[in-house]
Amino acid sequence: MLSFLIQFTANPYGQSPIASVAISEQMMMIGLFSVFGISSIVTTLFIIRAVLHGKNKKLVAFERIVLQIQVPKEKKSEGQGGQAGQEDRLEQVKEEIGITETFFSTIAGLKAKKGFGDWLNGKTSDISFEIVVHNGMIYFYVDTPKKIQPFIEQQIHAQYPHAQIDVMTDYNIFTEKSTILGAYLYADRKAVFPFKTYKKMDSDPLSGVLNVLAKIREKESSAAIQFVVRSAPKSWRNDAIRIVREVKKGNKFEDVALTSGFGRAMKKSGETLGELLKGSKKEKDGITPEKKYELSGMEEEMLKGIEEKLSKGGLEVTLRVLTTSDDEMTAQMNLDNLLNSFSQYNLYRYGNSFKAAVPKNQKRLIQQFIYRTFEKKWGMVMNTEEMASLWHMPLHSTEAPNIKWLSGRGAPPPANLPKEGLKLGFVEYRGQKEDVFIKEADRRRHLYIIGKSGSGKSVAIANLAIQDIQAGKGVAVVDPHGDLVEAILQHIPKHRADDVIIFNPSDLERPIGLNMLGPKTEDERDFAVQEMIGIFYKLFPPEMIGPMFEHQMRNVMLTLMADIDNPGTIVDIPRMFTDDDYVKVYLDKVTDPVVRAFWEKEMAKTSDHQKSEMLGYLVSKVGRFVGNEMMRNIMGQQQSGFDFRDIMDNEKILLVNLAKGKTGEVNSKLLGLIVVAKLQMAAMGRADMEEEDRKDFYLYIDEFQNFITDSISTILSEARKYKLDLIVAHQYMGQLVDDKGKSDVRDAILGNVGTMMSGRIGPDDSEILAKEFAPVFGSYDLINAPQFSFYTKMLIDNQASKPFLMRPDPPTEGNKELANAITQLSRLKYGRDKTIVSTEIIERSKLGEIIKGNTDAIEPTL
Repeated sequence: MLSFLIQFTANPYGQSPIASVAISEQMMMIGLFSVFGISSIVTTLFIIRAVLHGKNKKLVAFERIVLQIQVPKEKKSEGQGGQAGQEDRLEQVKEEIGITETFFSTIAGLKAKKGFGDWLNGKTSDISFEIVVHNGMIYFYVDTPKKIQPFIEQQIHAQYPHAQIDVMTDYNIFTEKSTILGAYLYADRKAVFPFKTYKKMDSDPLSGVLNVLAKIREKESSAAIQFVVRSAPKSWRNDAIRIVREVKKGNKFEDVALTSGFGRAMKKSGETLGELLKGSKKEKDGITPEKKYELSGMEEEMLKGIEEKLSKGGLEVTLRVLTTSDDEMTAQMNLDNLLNSFSQYNLYRYGNSFKAAVPKNQKRLIQQFIYRTFEKKWGMVMNTEEMASLWHMPLHSTEAPNIKWLSGRGAPPPANLPKEGLKLGFVEYRGQKEDVFIKEADRRRHLYIIGKSGSGKSVAIANLAIQDIQAGKGVAVVDPHGDLVEAILQHIPKHRADDVIIFNPSDLERPIGLNMLGPKTEDERDFAVQEMIGIFYKLFPPEMIGPMFEHQMRNVMLTLMADIDNPGTIVDIPRMFTDDDYVKVYLDKVTDPVVRAFWEKEMAKTSDHQKSEMLGYLVSKVGRFVGNEMMRNIMGQQQSGFDFRDIMDNEKILLVNLAKGKTGEVNSKLLGLIVVAKLQMAAMGRADMEEEDRKDFYLYIDEFQNFITDSISTILSEARKYKLDLIVAHQYMGQLVDDKGKSDVRDAILGNVGTMMSGRIGPDDSEILAKEFAPVFGSYDLINAPQFSFYTKMLIDNQASKPFLMRPDPPTEGNKELANAITQLSRLKYGRDKTIVSTEIIERSKLGEIIKGNTDAIEPTL
């Protein structure tokens, strides 16, 4: 057969038939080799591409950043009367989701990666938006390439000014015991068909998804919804444009939109041939041509939806849903519930709807979830409106429980923050960290710290006091708990060990004297009397004091203070009413005629019976001082163990440990009141110095409401002139209001302090302090301040700054051995042997004899 074909084959080149066959075979072989070569090259390219994709996928994973996004749940003001209408609420929901749509518009505006290099190596610009429930809490994450991290953060802050963005170590929802189930959600129809969006819904579409996530509360169960997103190429609109044009020409919607390209071509060829055959027949028979197809109302609506989808930026999206649980049935149930929650986005017939693909082999899906890989097979194109409906930050109206909300908003620090001085803490705002300092001059207007228990007040105070001590400043710390003093002791430099005075009433073996009646000037005496009367009013209800008690106590105390070199004490008061000879010892030193008249005229005419009643009344009040051995050995010493004026002028360190558990609540309060009063007296005594010679002395008081009398307003307004700078802290403002509702102390604080730090506080306090921090922060922020953070409003060059959110430095470990050594040194230098002290007091005051005769008059020791 071959020879026959050769003989009769035309030979245009004039060669022999045999030669012609040879050439044909060669060309055939070349063609075969060419096809084989091209196939080999293509196959090799795809193999290389697969290898590079797998390799780069792992490398790129280490060039990405996981960002946790938190927004505050602050209720916006509602309509009149506190109620917002349904329409107003819906408009507000749409407005808030529209913020996220604007953000996705910037993502869609990024240049879509294309070209041979991206095809071969894989695209690296994918961004993953995720909603994760883990350990019962719902988190919002964005995973982004490092190179565009600043851009993403800027765009988030542009739309959510109060959002907090934290760079996180990637979360892990898997355990060794986990059953992991996952699925892809993909579009049932072409990308041109729109999904139902928030603009056509009556509520926030994400609420349904979040409520499903919120029900996954078991610690061993977790779930994640992952949207891997990238900018779509412009070509995605081509099909949509064609559909719109064809339908508007009169073609049926189903014929144009619902069939494949090949099907449309075959159908169009058939229709063309049919029209040619029918056309001649219709003309011959005189039949009128058929009318164009008319769109139904729904088809017109869907056509409008397609055009609207085209008008917005496009995003290629891969949507994965993953659940994990130690129990397989629970994992399956959670997966089913989550997949079903996306049905609310479905627009049936002429719109688009989600379908789920659950791979039999879950390994690839899990791996792609971990690497946040875009899967083209299950990818779909969504516009920015659709994407914002699927993923957006929780709204103010979102009521799904267990969302990880931002505790309180942040704010940028003032631009004119000092660069030196005392470091209060630091500000972290939008990825920038800046230290916060306060100048010495601004500290003279005092620092006020308020916050609930556990908000970090003691740590903040310790940080400040330690800085002052290490800088060589004079410091006094009044601590009602003891932990603060212990923490400070561990950070005192060795070279300042001799400057430390530790007043610890619970050290019974070596009590340190503290005589309130030991002032040296007339002004100090009047102030001491006033403070002691105020202290009695703090210890007893006002109705138990009265004018007669004030009159008698004032004269007795002024008498005991008459002898500067040999002053009396509180413990001596009972003897002053029973021993006339003892009265004469002090009366000889009295120069005040009013005080002398009290003894020579008033008391001289008082009968022994009246004196006995008076003694019982007075002893019942001073019983707290004399009936307790610890208090008696401290307050019964004529000379105080240390000089408060010397401490201030020579910049020494006074640590007052009033731990209630060891000292007793009432005793702790009493001694604290006396210490603060003595410091105030010492500060006022600086009037005899030139102002430039006065050195700043810093008084730290924790739970300060226990240790102040009504004279606090004097300290706040005048003591700063004498450079006594206060740092005071407490828990809530109700502590500053007395039983009668008087708020003088609270008003003095708010009216005089220059720098204010507010940790987490209650609703009542927030209403008051919100006025101080407005308009930057409101009540919601103050109530929900982040843990160990303080909303701060400080003086800068004597001008109030805008408030900001500040965090103190965390505590550091100190030197416990050195702290113990300093403690022993202090007690040996300033304390006295208990036996000697007790003997002196009993002998001088004759207290045993007086109490024996008035046993019923003294209250039980508290």
